[in-house]
Amino acid sequence: MAKIIFFGTPEFALPILRKINNSKHEILTVYTQPPKKSLRGQKINKTVIHEYSEKISLSVRIPEDLAKEDNFLKKINFDLGIVVAFGKLIPKKILNLSKHGFINIHASLLPKYRGAAPIQRSLINRDKETGISFMKIIEKLDAGPVCKKYKIQINENENYNSLLTRLSNLGEDNVIEIIEKIIENKIEFVDQNENEATYAKKIEKIDGKIDWNESAELIQAKINALNPNPGGWFVFNNERYKILRADVSLRQGQPGEVINEDFIIGCGNKSLKIIEIQRQGKKPQNFKEFLLGSKIKPGTKLSNV
Repeated sequence: MAKIIFFGTPEFALPILRKINNSKHEILTVYTQPPKKSLRGQKINKTVIHEYSEKISLSVRIPEDLAKEDNFLKKINFDLGIVVAFGKLIPKKILNLSKHGFINIHASLLPKYRGAAPIQRSLINRDKETGISFMKIIEKLDAGPVCKKYKIQINENENYNSLLTRLSNLGEDNVIEIIEKIIENKIEFVDQNENEATYAKKIEKIDGKIDWNESAELIQAKINALNPNPGGWFVFNNERYKILRADVSLRQGQPGEVINEDFIIGCGNKSLKIIEIQRQGKKPQNFKEFLLGSKIKPGTKLSNV
């Protein structure tokens, strides 16, 4: 039985934490990011990992400065640290406290897409496959030796949420086997090829802005990758509109022009049929509901507005 410290924050980490908790291994404590205030109402929101851990009576720690946790972790005498999208780098003096090191479950086939947004970047770039990597953490970001990779195919028109779920489930399915092989020293770690390393930088709001001069396929990929946040968006009459779902159409039209009443918008190549859209501050709507009360009509030009 391994004594484990778990580090994780978003939904992606939850199935993996749940799987470890339901195994014979012991989670001594869970680290996650501190609660944040919501933009409206100033409600305090705990991470999903925080809420789940409290629900099942796991010890939870939410330090602002992880480096100050070394004295606490020295006393615990743990075997392994498991890190899944924690959101902060683990300080070197913390990494040295585990008998078998710290393992990161990263949502890409390393050394491709090191960094904060591997799922979104793989979708934006219209990759055909992706996967997860089990990697030993070192000081350099996502650069440690890898012990195992698992590949999956990216489905046509797949969006961020569906790919995130499949990758998280892939981690869930394999995490116990990896833990046990590490504890038993029955697994080999192989250094990454630095010449093949690429980086998936953090997604910013501006990344979602739609350029209608791009091809319909590229715009659709951006919409899928950035749904729900920040979304693929455009501005019309000083309001922001987020496109949640769209299909590529063979119709041709001027980039940014609404071609017809089926809400098909011209692109640099081909066009996009809008399926679901959300006006700033409003609920998502299918395109028929949206067009009934919108100033956006056939002939409207959305480019440079």
